[in-house]
Amino acid sequence: MKKTAFVLGSGLLLFVVFWNLITWHLQRLWGVSGYFWQAQWERILSTCEGKEWILFITGAVLVPGVPFWAFNGLLLVVDITGKPNFITRYRIQIGKNESMDPVKLRQSICTVLFNQCVISVPLLVALYPFLRWWADPCRRELPTFFQFLQELLVFTMVEEILFYYSHRLLHHPTLYKKIHKKHHEWTAPIGVISLYAHPVEHVASNMLPALTGPLVMGSHLSSIAVWFSLALITSTISHCGYHLPFLPSPEFHDYHHLKFNQCFGVLGVLDYLHGTDIMFKQTKAYQRHVFLLGFTPLSESIPDSPKKD
Repeated sequence: MKKTAFVLGSGLLLFVVFWNLITWHLQRLWGVSGYFWQAQWERILSTCEGKEWILFITGAVLVPGVPFWAFNGLLLVVDITGKPNFITRYRIQIGKNESMDPVKLRQSICTVLFNQCVISVPLLVALYPFLRWWADPCRRELPTFFQFLQELLVFTMVEEILFYYSHRLLHHPTLYKKIHKKHHEWTAPIGVISLYAHPVEHVASNMLPALTGPLVMGSHLSSIAVWFSLALITSTISHCGYHLPFLPSPEFHDYHHLKFNQCFGVLGVLDYLHGTDIMFKQTKAYQRHVFLLGFTPLSESIPDSPKKD
């Protein structure tokens, strides 16, 4: 017992020391660069004085939208051409999407653009007066490094809760047939269909979980822009269909598209608590649900079991 307590105590002490060392260096770096970014932000504010709502829409829509479409543009080239091989060899559902339906793909991209331009933008414009009254997102002072980390933690937890329960609700037979079935047309997902959804789903299950955290926290536009960018990129990775090295594993959500009734959340915490990952844990996909640190595809190192005749 004493030996166990000593080991655990020593480990905890080392972790605290290591964490304080890392955060001290990051805070110092942030503090040095913070003066530069604060000056740039004040310059932008002066330029956009009286037109802060345009600045807000630019930060909340355009800034996250550029990396989203840049990343998905590269993935679409791979999806359409099947090249280069050093990426396609990491495909999760082998044999799927090798011959892309151009009509289905075009329809999906049009739906994503509609959701972004006709739903997201007007909704954010309508929300701006409330945000400005609650806590002006375009206020002069930028958040500190630790403030942003705290906000990011809250954003992540709120998104997990709201996405999980709204997603499960959309799997109710009535709502699934009328709303959510559209998203599940892709049983083998690709990156761009992360936002391919019925308008009701786009608001309730895509926008609301991502928006609520910044609304509650009264976040600065810089935090909102970074958070929206991270949310869109991680959602793209979850849907991309490739388990690529040095990127988060998409196996969890890919399995949801394959089986429909498992893996409803983002992080998997609520799936664990509600037992909606039990079937997933019995599969090879669960064994492959790791951060890939090498270049050997997990479909090769952990192949599927041979099908029984």
